[in-house]
Amino acid sequence: MRETQEDLKELQALLDASLSRSTSHLRSIITTERTLTAEQLTGVLTGMCTLALSTVTAKGEPRISGVDGHFLHGKWHFGTARKAAKARHLAARPAASAAHMRGEDLGVFTHGTVEILNPPGGEQAADWPDLLAYLKDFYGADFFDWDNDVVYYRLHPHWMSVFAPDIAKLTAVSRS
Repeated sequence: MRETQEDLKELQALLDASLSRSTSHLRSIITTERTLTAEQLTGVLTGMCTLALSTVTAKGEPRISGVDGHFLHGKWHFGTARKAAKARHLAARPAASAAHMRGEDLGVFTHGTVEILNPPGGEQAADWPDLLAYLKDFYGADFFDWDNDVVYYRLHPHWMSVFAPDIAKLTAVSRS
């Protein structure tokens, strides 16, 4: 777990606020007995998690694609090729939604705005060197031309909900 106490506090506040302003239908599905705390969530979302990422085209049409997601410091981080359609969409319209699902055991749904962490020729995020070290350790230092081939994003969530119908089963699997 890479989260600080402040990260966990911020994530818990987001989870609580998101659920409280959700529809009654969603609250009938995601109850306090069928969700995770921030601490539990960060313990479950380790390593690479496949995300279904939704972006918006210039015509306002939704597009969904898969990305490697890494949940670090209470936020999703993901990358794509600099010339990918989703990179163009996010450069023009930074709103995005992401979903990570593990069958019927876990659903993490996030809406927010992306920040480009390593813009070409621009100022990198202050924590980009640490994130790049994590990514190189995970994928291998020579997996990409990290400066030219890939662009990485952080999804700053304004809404996030978690569905976990069997918390004991899910947290037991993450510990094994």
